[in-house]
Amino acid sequence: MQVGMIGLGRMGSNMALRLMQHRHTCVVYDIHAKAVEELVQQGASGAQSLTTLIDQLVQPRIIWLMLPSALVENELTELMLLLDIGDIIIDGGNSYYRDDIRRSIALKSRGIHYVDVGTSGGVFGLERGYCLMIGGERGIVQQLDPIFLALAPGDQAASISHQRAQRGATGNSAEQGYLHCGVNGAGHFVKMVHNGIEYGLMAAYAEGFNILRHANIGGRNPDESHDITNHTLSDPKSAEVTPLRNPEFYQYDFNLPDIAEVWRRGSVIGSWLLDLTAEALHTDPALSSYGGIVSDSGEGRWAVMAAIEEAIPTPVLSAALYERFSSRGEADFANRVLSAMRHQFGGHQEAPKNPPNEAAHGTSS
Repeated sequence: MQVGMIGLGRMGSNMALRLMQHRHTCVVYDIHAKAVEELVQQGASGAQSLTTLIDQLVQPRIIWLMLPSALVENELTELMLLLDIGDIIIDGGNSYYRDDIRRSIALKSRGIHYVDVGTSGGVFGLERGYCLMIGGERGIVQQLDPIFLALAPGDQAASISHQRAQRGATGNSAEQGYLHCGVNGAGHFVKMVHNGIEYGLMAAYAEGFNILRHANIGGRNPDESHDITNHTLSDPKSAEVTPLRNPEFYQYDFNLPDIAEVWRRGSVIGSWLLDLTAEALHTDPALSSYGGIVSDSGEGRWAVMAAIEEAIPTPVLSAALYERFSSRGEADFANRVLSAMRHQFGGHQEAPKNPPNEAAHGTSS
């Protein structure tokens, strides 16, 4: 099949390559000409504009958008004027499912089909394949099946669950790594919840490794440490923070890369996220190349909003989302308010902030 791919960033370019590896043809466009040229060298047809991309596609055209959610609206507005009845637009980015519903109605009024595809796989998707969560008209989704099958990981990515095999529930596209989840918006709704879960899993790993990293707090010399938080925890003379009562219980210098590595083998918390964490810790045990500023692209927020409207408790997902806000300094003023109140009612003085001394932590490889 022929696919027009718009957006050749971290995922879009690899998706085009994977499609071509499975004998589909791609016409590609991006505002960065270099990205287009690199794919042309790999066998794609390049376009210099949306108009030239449309002109190269046979009808009914299939166009896959792989763009940040903030850019989709403008792109669709322009495409609407260029496409014909029967053409298909696929949004494979992380759009809000409510936008999908609105967009599908607007496009349907012009005879254009719209399919939303939540896509998971990241920068490793070219090799591993992409997990696809699909929303749209059943007939149109079935028409696109060869594309989804090419992008998906295939049934070798994971064994069929024992109970599923026992009941004879095999042959479903879910076992290949893609699924028609329902009408328009369903694909991105499922991906929204997927990313909310991802936030929670990532936060759990991060917090666990942080406990391990500080498990030598009982053996630190407060006079030598520049980490003010742990200095006060270890200093029995501090009146500002409850002192560590039993330092003898916190004398461990754990090798975090090795712990991540052993957890990968037979542990119930083994996962691809842990595999990636192990790689990062092996490269840089202190993770000193990262500033700890964690972005969120919207799906975690939308998942929590959906949970509120459904009256579903999601304390883990919510806490993980709020922690990302805190990492970007959004809690700084609230913390200053707390500090001001302590000073006002008790005369408590703030301890000065100093950068952490990595040598004081058990992060050696």
